[in-house]
Amino acid sequence: MNPTLAFIFFVYGLAFFSMGLLIILEVSRGPEARLRHALRPLAGFGLIHAAHEWLDMFKVMGHLPGQSYALLAWETLRLALLAFSFISLGAFGASLLSPSDRIRRLSLLIPLLMTAVWGFGVLYFRGQFGGEQDLWAVAEVWTRYVLGIPAALLASAGLIAQQRNFRQAGMAQFGRDSLWAAVAFAWYGAVGQLFTLGSPLPPSNVINAALFQQLFGIPIQLFRAFTAAVASFFVIRFLRSFEVETQRQIAVLQSARLEESQRREALRGDLLRRVVEAQEAERQRIARDLHDETGQALTAIGLGLRGVATAVHGNPQKAENNLRQLEGLVDRALDELQRLIADLRPSHLDDLGLPAALRWYAAEIHKRANLPVHLEIRGEGQELPQPVNLVLFRVAQEALTNVVRHARARHVWVRVRLSEREARLEVEDDGVGFEVDQASRPDRPAWGMLGMRERTSLLGGNLDLRSSPGRGTTVSVSIPYRDEKRGADGDSPAAH
Repeated sequence: MNPTLAFIFFVYGLAFFSMGLLIILEVSRGPEARLRHALRPLAGFGLIHAAHEWLDMFKVMGHLPGQSYALLAWETLRLALLAFSFISLGAFGASLLSPSDRIRRLSLLIPLLMTAVWGFGVLYFRGQFGGEQDLWAVAEVWTRYVLGIPAALLASAGLIAQQRNFRQAGMAQFGRDSLWAAVAFAWYGAVGQLFTLGSPLPPSNVINAALFQQLFGIPIQLFRAFTAAVASFFVIRFLRSFEVETQRQIAVLQSARLEESQRREALRGDLLRRVVEAQEAERQRIARDLHDETGQALTAIGLGLRGVATAVHGNPQKAENNLRQLEGLVDRALDELQRLIADLRPSHLDDLGLPAALRWYAAEIHKRANLPVHLEIRGEGQELPQPVNLVLFRVAQEALTNVVRHARARHVWVRVRLSEREARLEVEDDGVGFEVDQASRPDRPAWGMLGMRERTSLLGGNLDLRSSPGRGTTVSVSIPYRDEKRGADGDSPAAH
C-alpha cells in the first residue's frame, strides 16, 4: 500500500469530479447554446475520469471488493472508464470547435472514429500479447495514446477558440481563464498521457512513468493531478461567465424595456396632442360646414319667407313658387345636417348595431369614392358590448379612410366574425401597399394606425397589420369580450 500515491489519486479524481459536478449545476444557465452543448460531455469526462482515478486509489489501497479473485472484472471496468472519459473529452473539444449546429453534429464523428480505432487496436493486441499482465498494460497505454492525447489536445484547441469568443463578447477575463484551461489540458495530454506505465508497446517501453520519475523526481500521477487541478480551476472560473452574461442580458432587456416605455409615453403624449388638434379641426370643419351649407340655407329660407310674406297678397302665384323653392332648400339643409350627424356618430350604430352601421358606411364609401366595398358578416345576431361596437366601427372607418386616401385600390373587402367570446374585423384592399417597417418608424409614426392600436388595446384586443408593395394591405383586429347575456342565462362555468 502506498498512502502518498493513494492521496494523489484522490486529489486527481476530486479535481475532475468537482469540475463535472459544477458544470452540471451551471450549464443550464449558459446563454450561449454552443457552449452549453459542449460543456455537457466535459461534465461527463470529469465524473467518469474521477471514478477511474478513485478506482485506482482503492486498488492501490487494496480495498476493492473481491480484488484477489475478481481482478479481471475490475481491470475491465477501469479500462472502460478511462476510455469513455477520454471519448467524452474529445467530444467536448470537437463541439467547441464547431461554428454551427450542422458542423457540431458532424463533429460527433470524431469521437466515434477515435472509439473505432481504439476498439480495433484493443482487439488486435489481444491476439498479440498472451500474458494477462502485458495485455492490460498495453491496453491502458494504447487508450492513453489514441484517446487521451488527441482528446486533451482537442479540448485545448476548443478552449482556445472559446477564448476568442469571450474576447469578442467583451469578457476578456473569462477569455484568459479559458486560455489557461487550454494550456493545462495541453500539458495534461501531451505530457501526462505520454508518460504511461511501462509496457511492450513502443514507445512506452522507453518513455514511461519510470523515466518521468527519474527525470523530474516526482510520479507522473502527481503531474496529472496538478494539471487536472489547474484545468478544473480555470474551467470553473469561466463558468461564472454564465452569471455575468445573464446579468448583462437582464440589464440590456431592462434598458430596452425602459426605452420602449419612454417611447410609448412620448407617442401617447403626441397622440393626445393629435387628438386635441383633431378635435379642434373637427370643430372647425363642423362650424365651416354649418356656416357654408346649413347657415346659408337658413339665411336663404329667411329671406325667402320675407319675400313670400310680401307677395302673398299681391302675387299669390309668385308666393307659391317661392314656397316650393324654400321647401327644396329645407330638404337640402336637412340632408346636410343628417350627413354631419352621421359623420360624427351614425345612428345605425346605436339603434341597429355594428352590421347595419358597416353596411351604411360601405354604401357611403361607394357613393363618395366610387370604391366597391364587399362586406361579409358572420354571426350577425350576436350582441356586442357597446364599447366593442364603437371600437370596431372606428377601426373600420379609419382603415377605409386610409384606403380611399392612399391605397389607390379597386376593391375593398370587410370581413366581420362575431362569436360568443370574441369579435374579429378584417379590412383588406388590393391597392399599392407599403413597407410596414417604414410606416412604423418612431421618428415618423403613422397616427391613424397608432390610434387604431390604442383603441384596440384599451379593450384588451390585438391589431395586426400586413402589407407589402404591390400586394395590398390587410388590417386585422380581434377583441375578446364576455357575453353578459350568456352568463346571465346560466351557461357560464360559474353558474354550474
